[in-house]
Amino acid sequence: MNNRNLLMFAGVALLFVATGVFQSWNLSLQILIIGVLSAIMALGVNMQWGYAGLFSTGIMGSVALGGLAVVLVSGQPVPEGWAAGGPRLLAALAFGVALIAAAVYLYNRMAAGTARRAAMILLLGAGFFAYRAILDPAVTAIEAFDPATAGNIGGLGLPSILAWPVGALFAAAAAWAIGKVALGLRSDYLAIATLGIAEIILAVMKNEDWLARGVKNIIDLPRPWPVPYEVDLQADPAFVAQAANWGFESVEASTILVKLLYLLVFGAVLLVLIYFSERALNSPWGRMMRAIRDNEVSSAAMGKNIKSRHLQVFIIGSAVVGLAGAMLTSMEGQLTPSNYTPLRFTFLIWVMVIVGGSGNNWGAVLGGLLLGWLWLIVENAGPVAMGYITMPLPDGALKAHLIEAAPHLRLITLGLVLLLVLRFSPKGLIPEK
Repeated sequence: MNNRNLLMFAGVALLFVATGVFQSWNLSLQILIIGVLSAIMALGVNMQWGYAGLFSTGIMGSVALGGLAVVLVSGQPVPEGWAAGGPRLLAALAFGVALIAAAVYLYNRMAAGTARRAAMILLLGAGFFAYRAILDPAVTAIEAFDPATAGNIGGLGLPSILAWPVGALFAAAAAWAIGKVALGLRSDYLAIATLGIAEIILAVMKNEDWLARGVKNIIDLPRPWPVPYEVDLQADPAFVAQAANWGFESVEASTILVKLLYLLVFGAVLLVLIYFSERALNSPWGRMMRAIRDNEVSSAAMGKNIKSRHLQVFIIGSAVVGLAGAMLTSMEGQLTPSNYTPLRFTFLIWVMVIVGGSGNNWGAVLGGLLLGWLWLIVENAGPVAMGYITMPLPDGALKAHLIEAAPHLRLITLGLVLLLVLRFSPKGLIPEK
């Protein structure tokens, strides 16, 4: 990186230092952790858009699948729920896979025409009703067991960190299925299709209680190694004594230590991804992807399989986003499907890539850290700043409304930053070389 880029990263670092000095170090570390996770998501989107020019708005779906992986891998087992309908659920899944395979075989074997259409309609129609006949009793049996606290198949009870690559695999598998269908579409239709599929994924997670309790949420998910629980640290006399020597209360010291450990683990993942992303971008593969992005016709004339390469980078980018989604759920310790919104987990990530500089990995990281800070600091410091601004006003409904609405200023602030960057640095703060 050149000196200008280093200065911009130093400026972002000063923002977090100022937050710690003037607000609190707990808040600063919390925002920095979210910024690191956002930077990882921005890296994934940058692979799709910056490398290959794929305009996907299904980021939210990949994040949600990463969170679902944490529930299924590290959530507490529910043996009674699994015993009630688990085997039948697996049978339904196997039947569904066999049905799809049979449909593909039939489609490829028969000649195009009315006979093939009729055979496909008959096969898929009859197969759907047979599939539901196997699945529905299993779902009913699982959800009937203790619906107040369970009603789902439960997880495997494995360490949370093992769920992170599984989250990446879930997102990659979904990206493969989406890409096989949608990557042949024009960019605007691709955006519509991926956004719709992301909403379908979220709707399934909200309504299928047997999977992850739907909107009743999953709580008490384990933390990743080596992050301890604050209450355990506060009960440790040695830690309490050491915190007192440093001039901290045990509660404050425990929360700061936990956040530092999260930052260490997440930062290590980000650095590994940056290393491999830079190697990939500057390799012959990366140059080929950018050539396809800039001119598909000439790349195809050179013998490149455009759709195959698009599918490849689409899967890789989605896997990175799914990894970040699993990390986020592990940190929060719960899965709350209603928290997955397009504003936070699609369009905000896109703004990070645009502001940082699409096609540049370091630009995506800078955008993630900067916009992550801005998004959360306005929510936390906005009411305080509005209190000072409205100090001359008399107490009343207007003053109270302005202070209560202050957190929503982050939308205006975000739009203003995006406009300024597009006006004065249209290729982003760290443009592609």
